Amino acid sequence: MYPIPRLIFQFFRHRNDPPLGPLDTHVSHHICWPWDLDLWRELNNGRTLTLYDMGRLPLAGRVGLIKALKEHRWGLTMAGASVRYRRRVRMFDRIEMRSRAVCWDDKFLYLEQSMRVRGEATSHILYRSAVTGKGGIVSPQTVMEALDLKMEAPEVPAWIKAWTEAEALRPWPPF
Repeated sequence: MYPIPRLIFQFFRHRNDPPLGPLDTHVSHHICWPWDLDLWRELNNGRTLTLYDMGRLPLAGRVGLIKALKEHRWGLTMAGASVRYRRRVRMFDRIEMRSRAVCWDDKFLYLEQSMRVRGEATSHILYRSAVTGKGGIVSPQTVMEALDLKMEAPEVPAWIKAWTEAEALRPWPPF
């Protein structure tokens, strides 16, 4: 079951935080509870993705994206993700999460998030996200205009470019 109370708490916790620019970092804190564990008594990989929602959605609120989505009746979808797991997260570990948009191209927004326990990085995720409307994908430039931001798209870092190129080679539909 999706942890709605945790998400509500994160929005409540960050309700008075100052607004962020489109490339600024949102920092949030979480706890690995017993129901977040897998059979090996560490943070379940599926729950890791859910916890990343707890940082990403308040980030969207702080940059004004949620307000723009409501005003324009747009949606937000994930079009891809790549996770790197490096350290275990155990029961009752306190997690610091960092969430930010890195760049965008003509269709997608690219976001990255990381988790840290006791200052050490445990995982990192790259998301490709799209804003959607009645006509399909809404260009990130249109989204920036809706946010009253007049800025050029940041250069796509080489590691993100390499990931998108690798994804383009991946067969679809799958086997």
